[in-house]
Amino acid sequence: MFPVFASFAEATGAFWDPLGAGRAAMSYWRDACERSVLYLDVMRQRGNQYLEHMEQTKPNVLGFDTEVLMDGRQLPNPVNYELMRIIPPAGIDIDESMRPFVVVDPRAGHGPGIGGFKPDSEIGVALRAGHPCYFIGFLPFPVPGQTVEDVVEAEVEFLKHVIERHPETVEKPMVVGNCQAGWQLMMAAALEPACFGPILIAGAPLSYWAGERGKAPMRYSGGLLGGSWVTALAGDLGHGHFDGAWLVQNFEKLNPANTLWTKQYRLYANVDTEAQRYLQFERWWGGHVVLNAEEIQYIVDNLFIGNRLSTAQLMTRDGRRIDLRNVRSPIVVFCSKGDDITPPPQALGWVEDLYDSVDDIIANEQTIVYCVHDTTGHLGIFVSGSVSRKEHAEFTANMDYIDILPPGLYETQVTEKPASAANPDLVDGDYLLEFSPRNLDDIDGIVRNLPEDERRFATVARISDINLGLYRRYWQPWLQAVMTPEAARWIRRMHPIRLGYKLLSDRNPLTVPLPVMAEGIRANRHAVEAGNPFRVAEGMLSDQIERSLEGYREVRDSLSERLFMQIYGQPWLQIMAGLGASEARVLPNPGAQPEHRRFISQRKQEVHASIERGNSHHAVMRALIFVLGGAPTTDERNFQSLKATRAEVEPNIDLTSFKALVRDQFFILKHDSHAALEALPVLLAGESAEAIDGHFAHIEQVVSARGTLDEKSQSRLMLVRKLFDKAKPQAKEEKGTSGSGGSAEPKALQETAPESRAAEQGEPTAAATQSERQAEPPTASKETAKPEHRTPSQRRKKRRTPPSGSSSS
Repeated sequence: MFPVFASFAEATGAFWDPLGAGRAAMSYWRDACERSVLYLDVMRQRGNQYLEHMEQTKPNVLGFDTEVLMDGRQLPNPVNYELMRIIPPAGIDIDESMRPFVVVDPRAGHGPGIGGFKPDSEIGVALRAGHPCYFIGFLPFPVPGQTVEDVVEAEVEFLKHVIERHPETVEKPMVVGNCQAGWQLMMAAALEPACFGPILIAGAPLSYWAGERGKAPMRYSGGLLGGSWVTALAGDLGHGHFDGAWLVQNFEKLNPANTLWTKQYRLYANVDTEAQRYLQFERWWGGHVVLNAEEIQYIVDNLFIGNRLSTAQLMTRDGRRIDLRNVRSPIVVFCSKGDDITPPPQALGWVEDLYDSVDDIIANEQTIVYCVHDTTGHLGIFVSGSVSRKEHAEFTANMDYIDILPPGLYETQVTEKPASAANPDLVDGDYLLEFSPRNLDDIDGIVRNLPEDERRFATVARISDINLGLYRRYWQPWLQAVMTPEAARWIRRMHPIRLGYKLLSDRNPLTVPLPVMAEGIRANRHAVEAGNPFRVAEGMLSDQIERSLEGYREVRDSLSERLFMQIYGQPWLQIMAGLGASEARVLPNPGAQPEHRRFISQRKQEVHASIERGNSHHAVMRALIFVLGGAPTTDERNFQSLKATRAEVEPNIDLTSFKALVRDQFFILKHDSHAALEALPVLLAGESAEAIDGHFAHIEQVVSARGTLDEKSQSRLMLVRKLFDKAKPQAKEEKGTSGSGGSAEPKALQETAPESRAAEQGEPTAAATQSERQAEPPTASKETAKPEHRTPSQRRKKRRTPPSGSSSS
């Protein structure tokens, strides 16, 4: 306690006199009474706002006017979703020829509208950039019988309608999915990839077992409750409906300090300035919606507990596999270390679950970009004004750049534009978007999942199926027989969160004097100064309460994790659940399947056959990718320079064909960079010396856009110069008159791809027949021979020892 008194004395000047202390006490007492009345009046307004919001047929918190284009209730499989066009505010001009921008709202217990909650939101950023914007929202109550698959199909129909509205736009819509909408969008994109442009999933969980010990306590909930039978019970108590307030309550339990104290004390301490912000947020946070019992059961069984989305185990009712490797659009994963609802491991673990290596990602023609914020919380990812002005603004401004990135895995960082940045006119706004190539070891460093933990979660999944079967066999028939719609509505109304809003509203007769008292206080407010010693003591007491609740949370989470690890780490329980003692990996690895390896082999054959096909366009793009591939990072300036000169150098190539050209040449370089470079003179055959010099000048302009080249990129550029010179007509004539039977391979060319040549050892030669390649057993492929082609379990062997201080079985 002595440090507390010392801090108090220091803050108050350390001198006391009876008269001064009395005046300070009276001033504080009057201010505290006034703040208490004003606080209660704000809570009364919150309750009235909640009741008004819940009585609306189509409530949402969108900050923009909208026009309904499609009603999901009119679809063949009706759902409670709508497609709306955002009507731009006055002063904002929309270019209908630009790529459409679609935001899908999360349906995770709260009402719709969070994506357009503020002017500095995802929609606001896109509108200011001139994009036509659309919003996919939902109604409070589901259509009877609607399923998750119905919602996915409805979203596809909505996107098709958006595409039809913009026939002059060759680019597909950029689609943003926040939280729950993120994994739902990924399901839709896996089934109908042709409808999607770049996909931004913000704070969206896709890998539900992933996580680092000591963090992400929500992933243990299913196991500690015995599985999804509790979800079925809640659905039966709701007479076929699941109250979203239960989901909101789970979110609030993650941070008891904020829920029980900090949020409310912040309002009380700053009630003169905080009221409007608090009411605006509570309008969305308290807008609880309802899901069908079938929907939430599907989500809990297949995603939260089963983890089947990230391992390609989900099947639609018509037999289609939901495989995220089918997504052909660039995927931008935006997550944050400060997010306790969707931590980075759960946002990125699916990459490790699906792929053996970055080569596997490239062979599937996928571009995956991830951005990890350092501090913002879950809601801040898509609500915070600072995040929207920085990260979301850069993603929106550079979506064409993201769309043209070659297949692979990248990490992106948004940094302030340096005052001394080269070519600052090529940077859009005050921030610079940079991309750095990454591999699966970088993802593994974020996910940090352990094989023994996978076995625990797999045990939970099987125990959950057993308990759910028992519940459905012995308890569910009785409960469904006695529950009525009226009883279900009464249970929803009595939910503690809902009661908290209703009890402090005008429906409570005790609140009648509050508005009159609050009005009088606001007219003659006596706010105490910040240096008042009692006000300082109040803040110190609040800090102590907050720290105590934080301590409680840490102890609770630690005990929960330890209990989970002890129970589900028992070998006998794992064996009883059907997990063999010798199974190294309990999750199927789609990338290790024989048919997938045959696909990779066939893809390589196709790429190899196209090395010498093409013209100068292919040569220029191949050279550009080669030179930029020598740099550790690339940024938007390279793309802006390329886009600015494309119309002059390549006027007959539209943007869609241009993006396909980039991807094809990247594949060729990745497959055999040595042969790809040797083929440059062949692609330039027939070009004049002046044309070849013009092509090289174009390459120099693009690669130097971000500033001075490093030594490696400079040497690559010089090699390209030599190869382009070799293609000039006079060079060929000199070669013909020299009498040499062949040309010596340039020394620089020998140094470019030693790894590529090593990788080719043991591979069939170019003269090998296709039947010989197909007859080659999958185990002889270089994926299994190269050390970087490791399964996730192999990559995690170095993590088998838990971090110090973590619990284990």
